[in-house]
Amino acid sequence: MEKEEQITVQTTVHSNIEAVWNTWTEPKHIEKWNTPSDDWHTPKAENDLREGGRFTSRMEAKDGSMGFDFSGVYTQVIPHNHIAYTLDDDRKVTIDFKKQDDTIAITETFEAENENSIDMQRDGWQAILDNFKKYTESL
Repeated sequence: MEKEEQITVQTTVHSNIEAVWNTWTEPKHIEKWNTPSDDWHTPKAENDLREGGRFTSRMEAKDGSMGFDFSGVYTQVIPHNHIAYTLDDDRKVTIDFKKQDDTIAITETFEAENENSIDMQRDGWQAILDNFKKYTESL
């Protein structure tokens, strides 16, 4: 089996690590920021944030035309620092949180899937990360 291509997206959030961590991991917040565009939303999120714990975010087009569950199992959780998980389609994802002065740098790396172009995947994940930044900084 060939190794999947890795895609990395990044942002810097002007906030403290506790707020960034809570916004990233609490379902009530995930439901607010987990969307790549205004015509999508996440009406339901569940998160068991521990190694071996499952998470699910239901992502849907607001017009009801399509939707899917973004879900998987955590393989590593280091509070305020690192999250790793395996998606239900066996792709691996890592997220690193690094404090830099009065900001938090977030780096998210994921294995590409084969249905959509690399650019489309990168743009979609970056849009969600940008939405996370915007939402977190508005709190």
